Amino acid sequence: MAPELLAPLDLAFWNIESAGHPLHMGGLFVFDADTPDAAQRAAALLAARAARIPGLNTRIRPVWLPVGGAARHVAPDYDPLDHVHLAAPVRDFRVAAGALMQQPLERGRPPWAAHVLPGADGTSFAVLFTFHHAHADGMRAASYALSLLDPAAVDGAPASADVPRAQRNGFGLRLPDPRKLPGLVRDAVTDAGRALSIGSAMARAALNVHSSPALASRSTGARRADGAIVDLRDVNRVREAAGGTVNDVLLAVVAGGLRRWLDKRGDGSDGVRPRALVPVSLRDPSDPGASGNRLSGYLTRLPVSEAEPLTRLRAVREVMERNKQAGPATGPGAAALLADVIPPLGHRFGGGLIARSGGLFYDLLISSVPLRGAHGLTLADSPVREAYPLAPLAPGQSLAVGITTYEDRVCYGLLADAVAVPDLDVLARSLVEEAAELVAACGS
Repeated sequence: MAPELLAPLDLAFWNIESAGHPLHMGGLFVFDADTPDAAQRAAALLAARAARIPGLNTRIRPVWLPVGGAARHVAPDYDPLDHVHLAAPVRDFRVAAGALMQQPLERGRPPWAAHVLPGADGTSFAVLFTFHHAHADGMRAASYALSLLDPAAVDGAPASADVPRAQRNGFGLRLPDPRKLPGLVRDAVTDAGRALSIGSAMARAALNVHSSPALASRSTGARRADGAIVDLRDVNRVREAAGGTVNDVLLAVVAGGLRRWLDKRGDGSDGVRPRALVPVSLRDPSDPGASGNRLSGYLTRLPVSEAEPLTRLRAVREVMERNKQAGPATGPGAAALLADVIPPLGHRFGGGLIARSGGLFYDLLISSVPLRGAHGLTLADSPVREAYPLAPLAPGQSLAVGITTYEDRVCYGLLADAVAVPDLDVLARSLVEEAAELVAACGS
């Protein structure tokens, strides 16, 4: 099978990782255990299903052409048992998830893992899925996780080794059709113009900083995870009363939660308007199984300094409406698209510089990961109770927020630098308090 050349953005994510600062995303699913051996049965099921899911058997290796590039190819010694790990019983799933998120995935193997965590009380267990960002974006990672949890998702699927790949030559390079060269040149000029526009917007964002020291830190590599649950029906009540979208309300909850958290820890929230990078999926709905990353982003000022919850919500609505009108291919939030105009060697040797530059134009990542069509999920006859997405934490930043909805719950997954944010549990409680205040402000 011919290798699949990494797209520029995938290559960028692969190269900016360091041993002390892994760049993978996670999903923590908590289950009510039906029997004391549910976790053991869950681990066996995950390993069996992983053998049948396309893409999970591919690893990333360097290629000769283009110089500095890399490609996915089927790992000849792939064994799902190397990726599914049954842990000793744990007392706190979130604490355990944080410790596991600071461990890099083994780069010589397909870059994913499933950690099964039995609960110490015997009545619950959790599964932490981790996927390297070079292997999948948030939507693709969610698709992998749901396929592992839902046996119907893999019924009739071909064995991983039989998954068709794009045909390329033996060097992993797709050769252009000479007849298309004029169009390629025109596209290159267009890309260069877009790069200049995005670069200019990034420079303005870097100069316009109204953040807090709590959201920036030296890269320690230590991780802490936590989560918060908000009633989706409350979110819809606020949306119906105040207008906007569900996503607007969820972002406003983050803004208000940050305000409460900063005030509680004594940092103060006056004048704070952090820059949140909100990823936007560019994935083709007709090709949901496409590998790698298909994303851009919006740069959103969070109105943390606003005292009133409904004022914060209106401010979020306004900035998100402007972002949507401009589109995901413009502004500093579209920085991911710059990867397309950087040659592979630039990603290889400039990865460290790129990694350290993220904090110049955004302060935290807020990623919404939909679990499309997911309801009534079970594993080993045990139902899912909670589902927390854990977004990757960029070097120099102390907090990343993931959001998903499952049935009637909104789950906020929080991943933080454990040294910079020892009080992540306070932020988790602040999100719940902010949601309640929004409901009260709407008279619901």
